[in-house]
Amino acid sequence: MYDTERKVLHVDDDPDMTRLVGSLLKPHGIQTFPLNDPAASISQLVKGTHRVVLLDVDMGAYNGLDVLAKIKQFDGGIQVVMLTGVVTMTTVLKSFELGAEACLFKPIDDRGEALVRVLRDTFRKIDRWWKTLEELKARSHVCEPPLGTPT
Repeated sequence: MYDTERKVLHVDDDPDMTRLVGSLLKPHGIQTFPLNDPAASISQLVKGTHRVVLLDVDMGAYNGLDVLAKIKQFDGGIQVVMLTGVVTMTTVLKSFELGAEACLFKPIDDRGEALVRVLRDTFRKIDRWWKTLEELKARSHVCEPPLGTPT
């Protein structure tokens, strides 16, 4: 069953940015888990229950687009929202090509309204996906022939 808590793994090498985003999202019921070491992102996803990742693009030695590709290779159902200061058409197109849900740009406005809206939409998408799976599971039980019935 899907964890209905609104949790986001925020991968950014800048601790100030993860603190800022956490403080902007908290009043909206979205809990962030900051990860300032991009190298640990996959191992954190393996250990955790995060279905949404907020990911920076330019993280020193790490390219967030490469991290995005690894996340999607690990689990294509994890929703990734890019949050970047690298404002280029190439960055945006590559993000979507690799499976990002959205691409937002820094600096974040004072209240983080666009970020909150995108994350709420992302959580609604996940909720719809889980609801569909639950309905499919319920229907498959109804459609199964009784035990011992020849097929």
